[in-house]
Amino acid sequence: MTTESTTPAARPVDARDFAIGVLSITAMILLVGVILVSLQPTPVRASGMTVSAGAYTMTVGQSASVDEEFLYVLDGPAEKMIAYRFNTTRQTIDVIQGIDLSGLRAPTAGQSATPAGRRPPTRGRRP
Repeated sequence: MTTESTTPAARPVDARDFAIGVLSITAMILLVGVILVSLQPTPVRASGMTVSAGAYTMTVGQSASVDEEFLYVLDGPAEKMIAYRFNTTRQTIDVIQGIDLSGLRAPTAGQSATPAGRRPPTRGRRP
């Protein structure tokens, strides 16, 4: 009686087997990279968001020179605007600047858009 082995005979590794192995390892490395990148939290930007509630209007904006975001609060009846910034080092909200908007209308109060007795310009058209 002869005993035959059920295991296949070992064959040498050729170029195709080597290429398949290299591509499989590369695919696994890329898969791990995609998983790691997708698990990183992305910073939230609220640029351009505006909300209004009652007499208050709030909007956010960014500084062009510094990577910071600001919250602008407009108080309609009081005619004031206040800008706030989040201080990341102290974890506080700081008041940056308060602006009184009532003075913006003062120079134009009492003046009409066109002087009395004159017609507005016709922009090159003849009547």
